[in-house]
Amino acid sequence: MTQAIPYTHESLDLLQQGAIALAEVEANGMAVDVPYITTALERTQKRVQKKLRHLEESDVMKVWKKVFGKKTNVNSGEQLGKVLFEEMGFTPPKQTEGGKYATSEDALLTVDHPFVQEFLEMKKLQKAVGTNLKGILREAVDGVVHPFFNLQFARTYRSSSEAFNFQNIPIRDPEIAQLIRRAFVPRKGRRIVEVDYSGAEVRMGASYHKDPTMISYIMDPSKDMHRDMAVELFKIPELTMLAAHKGGEKWAKEVRHRAKNMFVFPEFYGDWYIDCTRSLWDEVPKLTVGSVPMVDHLRSVGLKECGALDPREDAVKGTFEHHVQMVERNFWDVRFPVYSNWKVRWFKEYQKRGWFQTLTGFICQGEMRKNEAINYPVQGSAFHCLLWSLIRLVRREMVKLKMKSLIVGQIHDSIVADVVPEELDDYLALCRKVMVDKLSGHWPWLVVPMEIEAEVTGIDESWAMKKGYTVN
Repeated sequence: MTQAIPYTHESLDLLQQGAIALAEVEANGMAVDVPYITTALERTQKRVQKKLRHLEESDVMKVWKKVFGKKTNVNSGEQLGKVLFEEMGFTPPKQTEGGKYATSEDALLTVDHPFVQEFLEMKKLQKAVGTNLKGILREAVDGVVHPFFNLQFARTYRSSSEAFNFQNIPIRDPEIAQLIRRAFVPRKGRRIVEVDYSGAEVRMGASYHKDPTMISYIMDPSKDMHRDMAVELFKIPELTMLAAHKGGEKWAKEVRHRAKNMFVFPEFYGDWYIDCTRSLWDEVPKLTVGSVPMVDHLRSVGLKECGALDPREDAVKGTFEHHVQMVERNFWDVRFPVYSNWKVRWFKEYQKRGWFQTLTGFICQGEMRKNEAINYPVQGSAFHCLLWSLIRLVRREMVKLKMKSLIVGQIHDSIVADVVPEELDDYLALCRKVMVDKLSGHWPWLVVPMEIEAEVTGIDESWAMKKGYTVN
């Protein structure tokens, strides 16, 4: 089992002081709208039942029942995989390490069938009911929840949360995110303020690999890594993309978003061109370049088909798969060679010793795959920046200034607070002072400064209503 040990006096102190600060955050708690939760539960449960009845009438369900009879279980991923990929003949996107068909949300999104789309919508609603809404309602006492924040369980050496899991509130699906976040409200007459580290793991990673190109991207606001990768991945003229991005055109934002989340970050976390190609190609019908459908644009530049996406076969030149493979090679060999070489050296050193020490003073040891050995120190150290800042805000700075505002939660790279309106700008200025300025002075090995962004609700508005707010 992978294990993290506080190796230095500083790292041990970070955990001890962090546990005390997080206990204060737990005691503060976050206010919730119990009447709203009760109504939302009833409404969402009815939607689940309606979708279940509709799914029962599907041809897929008829096949499912024919195969499994009385043992039919709509919550069984193994059964669903057998029905879709063996009985219905859909191409399986991939298999799990145990040889079973993958039926995660990402895997099922590759299956183009109305049953699968509605099935996924139903599963999201079921989770919203069982995990989120019921979990919040169960833990609410006098309209306040007090989730626990632990520092001893996560293998990535970040925090974890339970009773209920404050760090597992959906964000990818806008509808579900709104449904759940509406349950959280500020104390009467206050605002909810969320301050997060912008690009925390990218910035922290630079302190490990010190790639000059990455550092330049971070430090030069005129440069944009995700925009540049969108240009390469979708063969968009650079000037066209630059002008559209500066003009805030929606199509440019959407293309950049796909490049960021379906190529750049997956590559950083150890994914490869086949999975990236599959994700990107599935999004092509939804995208445009200006007024031109992305499908037509790609055809005009010679990319007419996806490719086999078979790891046992070489990608065929002229396919989107081969193109993404070439982009991937350029990404690591030309754009970020120092980062690429660091990954090789870091993992070889781990293999030789069986452990490594993080910049924040923890010894990480035990069996780890390559991606884990490379990503864990970055993820853990990025969270430790937040933990160090939270300690100083909760136990020192806010106490010194006699602030009435309260920190009520944290989600790995963000701090959630219940803020008195007249303290808003002072609180945000304090966050910048601690989370950026003082942090850099405390850990001089940070080769690029951390940066923060803020989102703020109106007075008495729910967390779902948060909007961007400039931190001076």
